[in-house]
Amino acid sequence: MVRRSSGHNGGPPLEPELDDDPGAVSSRLWCWRRAHKRAWKTPAREIALRRLARAKELGMTYQEYTLEILERHL
Repeated sequence: MVRRSSGHNGGPPLEPELDDDPGAVSSRLWCWRRAHKRAWKTPAREIALRRLARAKELGMTYQEYTLEILERHL
């Protein structure tokens, strides 16, 4: 087991993993990709428009505002 320093988020490594099968994906990378896909799935039209309006009020982009929501688990 690899020890990680304080503050490490446990995400996939930035360097490609050396493996016998170059097409193989580690389970951690697969889980991160799946979680990213689920978190950034397209919301209902009404929710997207509400987020866009609120982001403009706050002087943020839609992506920045959505990221804040995801980080705060709102």
